[in-house]
Amino acid sequence: MKKDYIENPSDRLKGKHILILCAHKFEDIELLYPILRLSEEDAKITVGVLPKSGPGFHTRPWWADKPITGRFGTTVPIVVLGEGERYNIIEISQAISEDYDAVIIPGGFAPDFLRCDKTTLKLVADMYKSGKIIAAICHGPQVLISVDSAFGTDIIKGRKVTCWDAVIDDIKNAGGDFEKLPARRDGM
Repeated sequence: MKKDYIENPSDRLKGKHILILCAHKFEDIELLYPILRLSEEDAKITVGVLPKSGPGFHTRPWWADKPITGRFGTTVPIVVLGEGERYNIIEISQAISEDYDAVIIPGGFAPDFLRCDKTTLKLVADMYKSGKIIAAICHGPQVLISVDSAFGTDIIKGRKVTCWDAVIDDIKNAGGDFEKLPARRDGM
């Protein structure tokens, strides 16, 4: 008899490896919450950072060796979580798509830095072409638009997508079908 539920819900993500991409000015909660929830489900979490994402415009101080810092001051490594307990950190340039089951791109202003990095775009394109789960929050779809443009993929084009209001025109111009929803799943 087929069961319509998972016997032990905490086993859903056991053994899965999830990559979360991050650069300066990420939206703090959009990094922290996935780390907490996915690690609670026994997923292995790696935060891939883009360290050379420069100062740009920001009201917070910036210096060359400053840790990756979110819009509200959360740093990577995350002081309150401690690297190695719920997550590990690598530079995006060290990430290999075959090592991960999914990628998450938090929003904030970090996607502006991520979408300009060819290594990041290739990594996401490779994961998409391998059938991995690709997730983007808030401004995160901007990275997916750039992947489509650079690698001819269809992560956005022809798909139902949601995003932060400032990205709606970008989604439409990239051939996506914007839907005003808190979350949207397409292609699964």
